[in-house]
Amino acid sequence: MGLNNSQKNYIKKNLRNYPISKIATDLDLPESEILDYLKKRWSPEKYERFVRNRFAAESSSGQSTASFSFLNFFRENRVVLTFLALLVFVSYFNSFFNGFVSDDIAGFVKNANIGNFSSVFGGPMHFSLSAFFQFIAFHIGGMHPFTFRIINILSHLGCVILIYLLLSLSIDKRIAIIAASLFAVHPILIESVSWISGSPYSMYAFFFLLSFLYYLFSKDNQKYLYYSIAFYVLTLLSSGNAMALFLVFALYELAFGSFKYNWKKIMPFFSINLFLLILYATKIGYRVSAVESQSYQAGGGMYNPLVQIPVAIGSYLKLIFWPERLTLYQTEMSFSQGQYFILFFIFLVFAGAIIWSWRKNKNIFFWLAFFPVTLLPTLTPFKISWIVAERYVYLGTLGILVVVAMLFDRFIKLNENSKMVGYFALVVIVASLSVRTISRNQDWKSEDTLWIATAQVAPSGQQIHNNLGDVYARQKDYAKAIEEFQKAIDINPNYADAYHNLGNTYQTIGENDKAVEYFQKALELNPQLWQSYQNLAAIYFNAEQYDLALENIKKAAEINPNDENLKQNVQVIEAKAQGK
Repeated sequence: MGLNNSQKNYIKKNLRNYPISKIATDLDLPESEILDYLKKRWSPEKYERFVRNRFAAESSSGQSTASFSFLNFFRENRVVLTFLALLVFVSYFNSFFNGFVSDDIAGFVKNANIGNFSSVFGGPMHFSLSAFFQFIAFHIGGMHPFTFRIINILSHLGCVILIYLLLSLSIDKRIAIIAASLFAVHPILIESVSWISGSPYSMYAFFFLLSFLYYLFSKDNQKYLYYSIAFYVLTLLSSGNAMALFLVFALYELAFGSFKYNWKKIMPFFSINLFLLILYATKIGYRVSAVESQSYQAGGGMYNPLVQIPVAIGSYLKLIFWPERLTLYQTEMSFSQGQYFILFFIFLVFAGAIIWSWRKNKNIFFWLAFFPVTLLPTLTPFKISWIVAERYVYLGTLGILVVVAMLFDRFIKLNENSKMVGYFALVVIVASLSVRTISRNQDWKSEDTLWIATAQVAPSGQQIHNNLGDVYARQKDYAKAIEEFQKAIDINPNYADAYHNLGNTYQTIGENDKAVEYFQKALELNPQLWQSYQNLAAIYFNAEQYDLALENIKKAAEINPNDENLKQNVQVIEAKAQGK
């Protein structure tokens, strides 16, 4: 009986990727029938060459992935791996002793629970792998930021090594070296490496690349599928933003394998994700409320996908190819009609390249599509994330860099002149990206350097001006502090934190009437801002208005009942009020 069209298509698609034995097993056919089909389809010379090369390789090395040894790989590639490690450490060495910044302050410095094991239990799966490693880091080095940051740097190094390994096995060693080198030093990744609070992004990327590696191995040895599933669970425990990554396995089967025959392999990943998605769905309302409360912005429905997706994709591509305007908050998301059409055009070209590569080059198709697939959790219309944030694109950047590496490889192979030009250009690009990364690390040195640098790139961000006001207040430049807090209020008149900080500043310089006015305005906008009640209590206490002081300190203690200082202050003010 002859082969049907489905079987023939499967053979054509997988002949370069799988051994004959694997294809025969998938199709439930004898190997001889597949070889007979190839013999009839090909010329005698091509068939003989295939048999000689294919079976010579299989007989000499067996099933390569089934017998893969990490130890042998590291030994054989120690020079390249040492070079990649040097790229990472040279690029990030000046970040080793940077301080805690932004979310690190609340998450670590002011987090009384950081040293308790209970701190690792959180998130939709009620366990956070990144928090677990941070718990260990705290007990090794205390509150020194280096012990927390080294987790990110080692995760990043692990990603670089896995990228080289994956691409060496699946495409080509030269492409692997180029892509891994670019990934090692690219400055758009800094937010997930230098910033301690960005650790989930480099960590989940590391575990996912391990999961994907073992998924590739599983085509020759079923036990590796279980390893892949285990590492995928660790991926999800690292960050909820990894939820869409099971689609990468489906994308791989679509490009190189057969979704029809291998969909069962993807089902465990899908089932785990479905469970997580249900948990996330119950928390979307909470997440939206949290984002609104942090930014003091009304919900306003959802993002318009026709604006959100082209702007996000276009902005990320621009930052990958020209990483100049890097910033913690990408607030400059208002565009003229002409600027929007440029971003929309970039998006259409990118989408067209994915469609074109589907027929022309499956490797390019896979890695181009890899980029938006990894971004999917942040491209939902629900306002649960920023439209653009550099940490979101940590893993997705890999897809673009692999395609760049493939294009470089193709150019280098043209002739001797192109080879010299190509290698020279690569050295210049890697060196330039390294210098940009080293320079950008300086922006993350401290709270002061971060917010000054951020304000230069993103002047319309309310949080940025609010934090910049804090910088000037710490420097005792109160006039500039007031100016920055007022800018934050001008951008968003409902921004309670800025009113509170403005009140703080006026209280510090002794203008208590204005301080009271701004504290009350902050509480009008956010009645849960217990710090404003506390500061009002201090002003009234110093003015010997003990009844008003007691009223306000009690409200602060009701909102924050676990604060021992507030409890003690209540007792002190009660004693004064009773003894007046």
